[in-house]
Amino acid sequence: MTIFQLNLRRGHKFVLSALLFGLSMARIMANVLRIAWAVHNDNARLVIAASIFANAGMLLLFVVNLILLQRVVRAYHPQLGWSKAFGWVFRLLYSGIAASLVMVVVSVVFSYYTLDLHIQSQLRCIRLVTAVYLAVLAFLPIPGAIVTLLLPRSSPIDYFGQGTMRTKAVLLLFTSVLLSLGACFRAGGAFIQRPTEDPGWFNSNAAYYCFNYVIELVMVFKYALSRFDRRFHIPNGSKGPGDYSNGGPGGMLGQQSTVEETHSKGDDDEPSTEQQTPIKNITNENA
Repeated sequence: MTIFQLNLRRGHKFVLSALLFGLSMARIMANVLRIAWAVHNDNARLVIAASIFANAGMLLLFVVNLILLQRVVRAYHPQLGWSKAFGWVFRLLYSGIAASLVMVVVSVVFSYYTLDLHIQSQLRCIRLVTAVYLAVLAFLPIPGAIVTLLLPRSSPIDYFGQGTMRTKAVLLLFTSVLLSLGACFRAGGAFIQRPTEDPGWFNSNAAYYCFNYVIELVMVFKYALSRFDRRFHIPNGSKGPGDYSNGGPGGMLGQQSTVEETHSKGDDDEPSTEQQTPIKNITNENA
């Protein structure tokens, strides 16, 4: 949140930093509720609330990675990335994330207030479907970024943010691998049911925290330390091909205050001259 506020004061609005702050707050609340549940283990409301915060915070990382993938695709293949069909695909993915959160919350709440085995089985099916969907969604940026890099370009790269485009792609791939690891662990654990008296290694607290909290902690620090708020920043009001490098629709923002961004010379994915990206007088930002 400090990075977001400092950037905002300079007119450099990057909402994804606020999303990571939301993830951090959700994780703090989830851990506080888990501690309270450990003290009052007969209170079902505490574990329900902890589960809701845990799932809600996790989904923010899926949204962040999808937004970053969308920006990389639009930079490498502007005509494809800005097409209506491509935009609708991502809208459906975002809608699926929201629907998954609703289904998980409903299934968790109902599972603690019913003893009907048939209903319990149906609720488990809902959780399995959402777990698989989120695992696929976490993995999606990996082939998406690779195909984007390998697919022949029909137009020049529409550069945005600071740093090289390849560095942006590597950062996206690294975080997507970690997110996929955690999502696949949760999906696999959901499918394997073990008796309470004989739990599996994946049911241990160590596995839970390593494949959830540790992975998310590494991702958040990686994004913060690599200053992804500068690398993945795009001009205000970008709506079509060329808007990233031109500083906005029709280059209207090109005459505003800018900051120089030096790219690696000799890299076939980078320009040989310095690029400039407007960072002031920005009021909002599109994904």
